[in-house]
Parts: sequence; structure tokens; C-alpha cells
Amino acid sequence: MVDYHAANNQPSAGGVQTYMEQENDWDRDLLLDPAWEKQQRKTFTAWCNSHLRKAGTQIENIEEDFRDGLKLMLLLEVISGERLAKPERGKMRVHKINNVNKALDFIASKGVKLVSIGAEEIVDGNAKMTLGMIWTIILRFAIQDISVEETSAKEGLLLWCQRKTAPYKNVNVQNFHISWKDGLAFNALIHRHRPDLIDYDSLRKDDPVHNLNNAFEVAEKHLDIPKMLDAEDIVGTLRPDEKAIMTYVSCFYHAFSGAQKAETAANRICKVLAVNQENEQMMEDYEKLASELLEWIRRTIPWLENRTQEKTVNEMQAKQEDFRDYRCVHKPPKVQEKCQLEISFNTLQTKLRLSNRPAFMPSEGRMVSDINGAWHTLEGAEKGYEEWILSEIRRLERLEHLAEKFHQKAAIHQSWTDGKEAMLTQKDYETSTLSEVKALLRKHEAFESDLAAHQDRVEQIAAIAQELNELDYYDSASVNACCQKICDQWDVLGALTQSRKESLERTEKQLESIDELYLEYAKRAAPFNNWMEGAMEDLQDMFIVHNIEEIQGLITAHEQFKSTLSEANKEREAIQAIQAEVQKIAQSNGIKLSGANPYTTITPESIDSKWEKAMAMVPQRDAALQEELNKQNSNDSLRATFAAQANTVGAYIQAKMEEIGRISIEMNGTLEDQLTSLKEYQKNIMSYMPEINKLEGYHQLIQEALIFDNQYTAYTMEHLRVGWEQLLTTIARTINEVENQILTRDAKGISQEQLYEYRASFNHFDKDHSGALMAEEFKACLISLGYDVENDKQGDGEFARIMGIVDPNGSGAVTFQAFIDFMSRETTDTDTADQVIASFKILAGDKNFITAEELRRELPPDQAEYCIARMAPYTGPDGAPGALDYMSFSTALYGESDL
Repeated sequence: MVDYHAANNQPSAGGVQTYMEQENDWDRDLLLDPAWEKQQRKTFTAWCNSHLRKAGTQIENIEEDFRDGLKLMLLLEVISGERLAKPERGKMRVHKINNVNKALDFIASKGVKLVSIGAEEIVDGNAKMTLGMIWTIILRFAIQDISVEETSAKEGLLLWCQRKTAPYKNVNVQNFHISWKDGLAFNALIHRHRPDLIDYDSLRKDDPVHNLNNAFEVAEKHLDIPKMLDAEDIVGTLRPDEKAIMTYVSCFYHAFSGAQKAETAANRICKVLAVNQENEQMMEDYEKLASELLEWIRRTIPWLENRTQEKTVNEMQAKQEDFRDYRCVHKPPKVQEKCQLEISFNTLQTKLRLSNRPAFMPSEGRMVSDINGAWHTLEGAEKGYEEWILSEIRRLERLEHLAEKFHQKAAIHQSWTDGKEAMLTQKDYETSTLSEVKALLRKHEAFESDLAAHQDRVEQIAAIAQELNELDYYDSASVNACCQKICDQWDVLGALTQSRKESLERTEKQLESIDELYLEYAKRAAPFNNWMEGAMEDLQDMFIVHNIEEIQGLITAHEQFKSTLSEANKEREAIQAIQAEVQKIAQSNGIKLSGANPYTTITPESIDSKWEKAMAMVPQRDAALQEELNKQNSNDSLRATFAAQANTVGAYIQAKMEEIGRISIEMNGTLEDQLTSLKEYQKNIMSYMPEINKLEGYHQLIQEALIFDNQYTAYTMEHLRVGWEQLLTTIARTINEVENQILTRDAKGISQEQLYEYRASFNHFDKDHSGALMAEEFKACLISLGYDVENDKQGDGEFARIMGIVDPNGSGAVTFQAFIDFMSRETTDTDTADQVIASFKILAGDKNFITAEELRRELPPDQAEYCIARMAPYTGPDGAPGALDYMSFSTALYGESDL
């Protein structure tokens, strides 16, 4: 129950004395009217007991129970909330008089003049004087503080009754006696404040006893107002006692005025709590979305930084396809989440400013700057991953090409070496004639020439194996084993060749006949045969190019090779002519040839066969080079197609970025019109998305064709993606700024005209369209709005105070949002921590703490539990079990958030 007896404000003694003389001119010569005295006894006794029960006691007889002064002092302590002097516990008359005097002195200390009321009369049980004293106490502590429209206590209480009962039929309150006899006024007061307790329309003016009893019983049962009068006493008296009625009515006033104050206080607290709950929900949503986005980035970056090498081009191309899927499917929703996160953050900060709360500081690592930093790291990882994939594909292509080339050359070499060891180890020269030995020696010289010619191929095989090792070819072990076998075999062949040569030279002196023509044929046929084998090897050589210039270089080299074929054919004809000359000499001289040329295994037939085979390979090589040239021409066409679309998209994005910058400055019309225009503009921008998708399609074709450069455009797909995302983000931020302006206008009560004036002034002085004013520009803007800061220096006076508000970090620049916040604070009022503390104090019955039960009784369930969960236990000296500290909680609402 609200304690309305706390007397911190002490009125002047003169004011109370005047009131006492007007309202309490007690007739000391005549006895009270017996009916009035009976009503006063009953009313005053009930009034006293309504307070004494708080101390665990009561009175039965008003003139008897106050005679020793003890309960009188206790009554004054309860209703005033103050401690009186320690009472005397003796039973003698002097002790009683001293106690009563202490009570009377306390009443006098409150500015009340007691006319002819002495302690002896109270101690002697003088009923008239005791009732007069109690009336004085009631006036001072229950009625005096009642004031409506600055009227006196009695007039104020009467005016309050008239206002509350004005809408009710058959009720006309003009005084505190006759107007209350039919009981309707009491019922009207209750129904006005608690319509659930009274069925007013069922009451009849001609049944006053029922009406009075109904009101008294309801007040006692539901409003904690004790029954102070009997209906029969009021109805049976021509004019009810005014003091008794006033005392009774004052209890109704305090009961209902306290409830009204509590309701007002509860509404204020609910409003503040609702703002805090909404802000905390937005904070929780921000933290959740930021955590999820950062977690996604945290999980994605290691995947992008994974450089595990694959063995084949197909495996790397599968990774490339996964990366494209990430770019086109998984990342775009995260771009939208990042944009929404920034918008939510800005909206939350605006709401916190509007509700006079401190700015939201996300938990460590979840600032917008942290998210932007993580996003930047993610995009860096993307770029590195894409470059790595492309370089790996090129590396693996190179490896596959080299491996195939290695095996081709190794097969050719092993085919040539087949049988050579057996040939070099035979002992045929031991049973041969001199001419045969010479022939064997010449044959061996031809073989040495052939062996030397094959040295380059062995070195090429070793060089390719070395390159495969350096490029980390996955099957390097088998390549190395094959290479080692070839090298070992080569060393054996070298040693065997040297050994056979030495053996032949030892017998050379015994051999003299040599067929020079055979020898010449062998010497010229061996290099020509080797040239043909090299030519065929070159004509079958694999090639890989990346642009038109490279393939044209190969075509030029091939044309140069074809230009040498005429001379090569002459050499072939000359070699064949030597063999023809041998046949001619043998026929003319009757020489029987023993068989094949003893100096070489290269026959004229084999030379012609290889020549025909090489000539067949020339047009095949022509076709392969032409096919590659067509492919490179197609790639160049792809470059041109991509470049044309990229240049169009790049110019569009740049133009729209400049356009949105102008729009944000030059917008006019209402904020709602601006918002509609911006959203329509955003919709128009989004309609360009098919062009972006078309460009992505061209880019995919470029990558699939393994095209790594483009001389037709300065734009890359990466730059255009970033530009497009920046354009969408800029539009979204501009829309969010207008939404925040609408939020500011509606919350602060700023008119559309005021916003026009603020925007026009701000834009006028924002000469560079940067969206911010420097200090001197801002001062000029304030002067244009009527602020007297013209003579202030930057560090002094009113201008310094304003700069401290709009630029707390001292950056020297004032944004439009900060400017609007300042102007709205200058023209509107907001709830403060002190106002919320005062509201809680009302709900707590003027205590310095509040209980959970009181919160659940006065506030809606969800907000009551919200307070209970967050309020700290009260630790003050006068605390009760379960007491909660509402003061620190109210301060925290305007300080750091509990989130």
C-alpha cells in the first residue's frame, strides 16, 4: 500500500495555522452533537487502527487508549515515518503527561498550532479534546497535502470528488455531509477507478442503506480501506458529521491517487523496458548473424588456402568447378548477409541514440570493421586460390606433355639400342680376312658416328627427367628408373664400343682392302638417316601454346623446315647414286658382291622408306598446326567477346556509382517519396543482373579454354564482381540512411518541414558533397539556423559544447546523421534515468528497494520477469529479504548494456 504520510516537505506554520482557524475552530464551550460525536469516534478510531495495525496494535476506546501517550506516539511515528523521543514507561500521571507532551510537541514541530489542547486533558480522558487532537492529526497528515489546481486541502479534496463523480447520474457532490447521505457518491468513486468492483447501474437513489453498505464493504474487502462508519448512522442523521466524511473520503483519495501514480510509473517503466528489450533483441540478432558470418568465413578460408596438389589435369579441373560453384552459389547469399549486417548495425545505433542509450559495442572480434577485415582476407584467399588452380592446371599440362615426350624419346632410343650390345661383343674379326676386318673397322666407325648422333637424344631424355623431377611429377620414380636404365646402358655401350674399336685397330694393319664407295655411302647415309629420324621425331613432337603469336611461331618454323626438304632430297639422291655406282663398278668389273654394305646396316630401301614416311608426316603436321591456329583464333574471339561485355558492365557500374552519389545529395520530396524513389532505383539496378550473369558465362568459357590474358580490356572478372557488390551495398546503405531519418523524425517528433530545413542547410554548406561538414562549415550552418555562435572560437563557448556533442571523437567533421541527432535532442525531451528511478520509487511505496512480488503486481508478466532477472539484490541498511536494487538497474538502462 502506498505510504502517503512521508512528510519531507514542511509547509510554513502560518499556512497550517490559518487552515486550522478556518477548518478546525473547535467549539470548547458546547458539547458535540451526540450523533456527530458517535460518527467521529467510530471514524477516527478506524482511521487510527488502519495505521496502528502496521505496528501490530490497535485501540478500542479512543479517549482511553491514548491517555498514557504510548500509542499516540506510536501512531505519529507510523504516519510520519519519523522517530519520536523515547517514551517513558512509568505508570504515574507525570509519566503519561510527559509522553503526551512529547506527541504534542512533535505535532507542533510540523507547523500545527494546537488551540487549547493540553496534555492533562488527554491524560484525563477528555473525549472532546481527544477527538479534536485526532482531527488535527488527520488534517495535517492525511488531508493537508491534498491539492488540486492549487486549492486548499478541503477545497482540493472536494474538487477531486466532483471531477471523479461528474459523469454519474444522481450524484452531485457539493459538500462533505448531505452530498454523501444516499451512498451513490461513494459507489461512483469506486466505480470510476475500479469498474470491475461495482455494478453502478443497479443502484437506486431511494435505497441509501444498501448503497452505503455496498460501498463500505467493497472498499474494505478490495481496497484495504477499513469500514469507518455505519450506514444507519449516516442515514439516521439529518446532517452527517463533516469531519468523519472528510476522513473517510481522504482514504479513498489516497488509495486511488496512489494507484494512478503507480499506473503512470508502471507505464513509463514499461516504455523504457520495451525499448531496451527491442534493442537487446537487435543486439542478439546482430551478434548471431555476425558470429555465423565470421564462422562461415573461418571455415571457408582454410578451404581456399588448401594447396594440396593433384596428380592429373582432370582432378585439378574438378577443384576449379568446385570453386566456381562456391563463387556462384555459396558466396552471393553471404554478400547479402554482410550488407544486411551493416544495415542492422546502423539502424540499431540510430535507435540507441533516439532512446538516449549508449552506442552498441559488439563483443570482441564482431565489429563491422572486424567483419570487413575478415571479408578482405576471404577475398584475398579467393584470388590466391583461383590463381593457384590455374597455375596448377598449367603445371600439370606441362608435366603430362613432358612425360609423354620422355616416354616417346625413351622408346625410340631403346628401339635403337636393341641388339647393340650383342653386336659389340661378337668376335667375328678373329676369323675374317684383312678386307673383312677393314670393313668391320669402317662399320664400327660408322656405328661410332651413329652413337655420337644419339648422344643428344640421351641428354634430352635426362634433361626431361630432370625437369619432371623439378616440377614434382607424381610418377617421377618410374621416370627416374627408366632414365637410369638408359644411362647405364649408354655407359655400357660406350665401354663396349671402345673395346671393340681397340680390338679392330690391333688387326687393322693386316687388313688393306676397303671398298671406298661402301665407306662413303655409310658415312653419308648414317647422318642422313639420323636427320630423317630427327625430322620424323620433330614432326611428331607434342606442342602447347597459349596465343596466336606462339602458334604462328611454330608454323613459321615448320615452313622453314619444309624449305630445307629440297636440299635433303638432293642428298638422298646423292647417297642413292653412290649405291648405284657400286653396282655399276661391280657389274663392269665382274665383281660378285657378297651381300649388304659391310660398313652400314642402312640400306637404300630403308632410306627411301623413311623418306616417304617423313614426307607423309609433313601434311599431318600442317593440319595439326592449322587446327591449333583455329583454336587460338577462337580463343581470341572469346577474349574480344568477354572484353566487349566487361567494358559495357564496367562503364555501367562506374556511371551508377557516380549517379547514386549525386542522388543521395540532390534528393527532394518527403522522406517517404525519397525512400520509394530509392527502392525503385534499386529495383532498376537489380534488373541489370542478367548482364552480370552473361559476363559470368563468358568468363567461365574463358577459364575453360585456359585463357590467362586479355589485351582487349583492363577489366577483370574479380574487379567487376567487387564493383557490383560495392554498387549494391552503396544503394542499400543510402536506403538505410533515409529509413533512419524517418525513424529519427518519427521518434523525435521532427516535422517534414524541419527536416527539409536541416537538409537544405546541411547541403548548402557541404560544398564538396562529401556528406560531412568541417568545423567552420558547421558553424556557418548553425548560424543559418539561428544559433548564436558567430563570435565563438573553435575551442570556447556554445560552439565548443555543440562540437563536443556532434563530434565526440574530435575528427573535425560532422556527418548529417550526427547533425540530425543533435537538432532532434535540442527540440525534444526523452526519458532519463532519474525519471525511471522516480517511477520505480512510486511502485515500491517510496522504499529504496522493490520486491519481486511488487514487480509482478504492477508490471506486465514479461517485463516484470525481465526486471527480476536483471536487478541485483539490494544491499542497503533497510533492506528486506528478497529486496531488489531498482536504482542501479535504472542507471544501467542508460549506461552499459547488460547483453
